[in-house]
Amino acid sequence: MAETLLTNPGASPAPAAGLRGFADDWSSDQRAFKNVSWGKAMMWIFLLSDTFIFSCFLLSYMTARMSTTVPWPNPSEVFALTIGGHHIPLILIAIMTFVLISSSGTMAMAVNFGYRRDRVKTAVLMLVTAALGATFVGMQAFEWTKLIMEGVRPWENPWGAAQFGSSFFMITGFHGTHVTFGVIFLIAIARKVWRGDFDVERRGFFTSRKGHYEIVEIMGLYWHFVDLVWVFIFAFFYLW
Repeated sequence: MAETLLTNPGASPAPAAGLRGFADDWSSDQRAFKNVSWGKAMMWIFLLSDTFIFSCFLLSYMTARMSTTVPWPNPSEVFALTIGGHHIPLILIAIMTFVLISSSGTMAMAVNFGYRRDRVKTAVLMLVTAALGATFVGMQAFEWTKLIMEGVRPWENPWGAAQFGSSFFMITGFHGTHVTFGVIFLIAIARKVWRGDFDVERRGFFTSRKGHYEIVEIMGLYWHFVDLVWVFIFAFFYLW
């Protein structure tokens, strides 16, 4: 390679082989894919890994439920609320689902206005999405408190199979953590959009190139994933 460079100074050095070449490619500040930025690519990789984790949790839950010999609690009774003297099954879970799915719609509109570079509407819709997400987390905290007061623990519950408590706290807790972090990042990015950081390319975390609101779309990918996961949790845990 040295001889080639001496005889032809304009020639590019030959790419390294093996792990060294792999590291050189990924550290050269180039795009991993032709039409996908690093931010989107890394978010898709993160979401793919998260899909495996949630899949393992749900598969473990289904295995535990089908293999236990102790009766499994009826979700319609466990998650019911008494309102005005009426026993309404799954009413809180239905409201939580409606709130989270609605937040997916406001997030989609925020991404749309981000493409149009309308920073005010983008920021407002992101804050509305964050408020809906915070409402969801608050209702989930109420749900946890209610079940804990009724005697549900990760190792036992008063209605039957002990695996119910561990499955419930593990799956809903992991998802609730995702929603909580999403709310925090939504507020942080909405603040940057509102200040016009993406219009003047102000230095700082999560600031993309001038005039680009790509981080809003990346945040939308995360939020839609969180909403989609809840649909599966709702179907497998609360309706089964």
